[in-house]
Amino acid sequence: MRVIDTKNAPAAIGPYSQAVAVGNLLYTSGQIPLDPETGAVAGDDIVTQTERAIANLGAVLAEAGSDFTKVVKTTCFLSDMKNFGVFNEIYAKYFTSKPARSCVEVSALPKGVLVEIEAVAAIE
Repeated sequence: MRVIDTKNAPAAIGPYSQAVAVGNLLYTSGQIPLDPETGAVAGDDIVTQTERAIANLGAVLAEAGSDFTKVVKTTCFLSDMKNFGVFNEIYAKYFTSKPARSCVEVSALPKGVLVEIEAVAAIE
């Protein structure tokens, strides 16, 4: 088991790792739209927050030796399902291999953000 930690994504805000690699699989923690340099929430709209959350996820994937094309499953959390369409438009630009996915609305997310994304990816 290998713990993944990169300064290019926000530090964990609790007792967990950004990701853990086991064998040839990577399990990421949920990435929210925090600026990794300041720790501040990026923007207040679904577009800006989704782009930042995906950038953070990409940084964790890269640190582990993976990328978006190797993602096999994502779980996406939205604070409001009214943002589903816009979220999908942005998500589709990055997850072109169309991994398996669950997307649910939740009552609240850390720091009041609008989106959180976690992934399982292959490492080669």
